[in-house]
Amino acid sequence: MCEDTQMSEPPQCCICLDEFTSPTSLPCGHCFCLACIGEYWRISGSCQCPLCKAFFPTRPQLETQPTTRSQDGAAPLKAGEVPCDFCPARRRAVKSCLVCLASYCDAHLELHYQREDLGRHLLISVAKNLEEPVCRVHGKPLDRFCRSDRTCICAMCAQTEHRGHHIIPINKEAAKKKVKLKRMTMKLQQVIQDRLSHVENLKETRTQSRELIKQLEGEICELRRKHTEVEQLSQTEDDLHFLQRFLLIMT
Repeated sequence: MCEDTQMSEPPQCCICLDEFTSPTSLPCGHCFCLACIGEYWRISGSCQCPLCKAFFPTRPQLETQPTTRSQDGAAPLKAGEVPCDFCPARRRAVKSCLVCLASYCDAHLELHYQREDLGRHLLISVAKNLEEPVCRVHGKPLDRFCRSDRTCICAMCAQTEHRGHHIIPINKEAAKKKVKLKRMTMKLQQVIQDRLSHVENLKETRTQSRELIKQLEGEICELRRKHTEVEQLSQTEDDLHFLQRFLLIMT
């Protein structure tokens, strides 16, 4: 339970200084809005309580409590607002994800703060046309890749701010990266098999290494997640979309 829930006045989150929305309690007992603590951890790069500074080596499973404010109905979208891609009610999106290439309302964004794998995704202010294959500066097609700056660019970019850089066509860079992903997939498969064999040997010999087995099983779970992510990426057909996701996932 979150602290101070019996107070006469509605309790407030110490990060946003407002009434709780989808409150979640950390192992140390302190309570925050799910989005507030999720953003705090995403920006800081570590799982730590902002109040008592308790550090959590593994990301705690964050369960939420429903609140009246978080269950409000969908208000009509105003001019310029972007709807949530997953809301039948078309609620207003509050964040866009550059990995999922989708925009989310408060409710559908919660998984990005609860799940460790989604917690690594790059969230930005709501953006329209996430998949629009044109340069936001010049409005030209993004058909080139600057290897010097590791970014997709247009013909005008190549003649201006990227002039003199190592630039190649998008399709050639995508082909190179797909070869790299194929090698990475094979390597991940081998590492997973090695870890599984190690665990099996420890169990067969009845070695008293429960902590080691637990650690290896955790590594296997993470390796399998990475393997799935790499396989899904390798199946992306559009070269521009592939490169944009590659740069985000592999950094």
